[in-house]
Amino acid sequence: MNMKINQVTIDALASLCKRRGFIFQNSEIYGGINGFWDYGPLGVELKRNIKDSWWQSVVQWRDDVVGLDAATIMHPRVWEASGHLDGFTDPMVDCRQCKGRFRADLLLEDQGIELETGSTAEKNLKLPANAKCPTCGARDLTEPRAFNLMFKTFIGPVADDTSAAYLRPETAQGIFVNFDNVLSVARKKIPFGIAQIGKAFRNEINPRNYTFRSREFEQMELEFFIKPGTDADWHAYWVKERLDWYERIGLARANLDQYEYGKDELAHYASACVDILYRFPFGLQELEGIAARGNYDLSRHREFSGKSLEYFDQETGERYLPHVVEPSAGVDRIALAVLCEAYTVEWIPKEDTEGDIRPAEPGEKVPSGYEERVVMKFAPRLAPYKAAVFPLLKNRPELVKTARSIYDQIKKRWPAFYDQTGAIGRRYRRQDEIGTPFGITVDFQSLEDDTVTLRHRDSMKQDRVGIPELPGILAEKIDE
Repeated sequence: MNMKINQVTIDALASLCKRRGFIFQNSEIYGGINGFWDYGPLGVELKRNIKDSWWQSVVQWRDDVVGLDAATIMHPRVWEASGHLDGFTDPMVDCRQCKGRFRADLLLEDQGIELETGSTAEKNLKLPANAKCPTCGARDLTEPRAFNLMFKTFIGPVADDTSAAYLRPETAQGIFVNFDNVLSVARKKIPFGIAQIGKAFRNEINPRNYTFRSREFEQMELEFFIKPGTDADWHAYWVKERLDWYERIGLARANLDQYEYGKDELAHYASACVDILYRFPFGLQELEGIAARGNYDLSRHREFSGKSLEYFDQETGERYLPHVVEPSAGVDRIALAVLCEAYTVEWIPKEDTEGDIRPAEPGEKVPSGYEERVVMKFAPRLAPYKAAVFPLLKNRPELVKTARSIYDQIKKRWPAFYDQTGAIGRRYRRQDEIGTPFGITVDFQSLEDDTVTLRHRDSMKQDRVGIPELPGILAEKIDE
């Protein structure tokens, strides 16, 4: 897997993603809407593969985690109990000159201005005199004021305070309010977890960095309920589990980092929190947070709902409110990291033969006898298409018939692509640029001995393999 993320800029990646059908600007024909993105034919497959891999790792392959799919809109009291109505805010400032509106802490970060001691994005944030508007440069900004990030809506025909509701800003609260329901049907004992993948909405002041900070996004969250006093051990366990998963989906360990919160940075109810970071082209940024949250959420919902929510341990006779460790990851951020990691520019021999593949050096000319290749080196399990099937010539019915038969067999098990248009080298290039790991070419020898050419994306190596063996070979390589 490529480890040189400095080969790609966000502009170059966005261009490829639009051209090849990974990501489109939402409502583009009407000028777009900031902070919302649509995933095209390849993007939706990539996101689905990420979610499937997470679900396998966190739910399917474990005996102590079950799933949930809670509704996007919940009772307004949920957000009152969770603290989101009062405390889910970002500091907002306006420029009095150009009328621009910005998130204050990010504005200071971009200008290299450190927050004063004791000041955080959530409290006591003051703008120093040297802070300026990033749009017009004026030093005429309002003082920060709290801006609630939740999208408000209304239930029913009358839009008034009695019908007010909110699009959820996180999926976690749906898990907490269903804790008793799941406990009563899942036949699990503590420690056990409840996992959920779903949409969340935050009315970000400044969506930016392509899809990294959006107003609509998907989360993959696990609430792992534990006995009080075991928080530190389980928190360390889940930090390691999550880091291992990121490596399994193809993110190089050298591009991953951890940030451990100091005691003065933790929420008042948390005993530990670690962010897993990725080295994006725009800097080291968070992919996932793993927090030991104590029993804060269950205790708040117990208080506001009047329900006990206690766990009874039949073996010890104890009753207690479980503590929780919460790994919370963003699907869209992970997809962006995977795209950045995969994007590779190489110099390859012009004849598309096995040979000396060289990394493209920025600013240098392509060496004689070579050409430039842009290739998306996805881990096979994440690639939108696992294989592409090509008849060598489209005007030879016997080649087309065999190729279609192979394609029909493969696509029943994995997403695949069939292409019979253009020179075979050009077809290979198209699949390289969308990250298809394997190319299968049917030629005249295929008609004689029932074999095909299996081309490997990364090395461009070509093997001759029997058609009956193809499914087994692909399964081994896709699942490794």
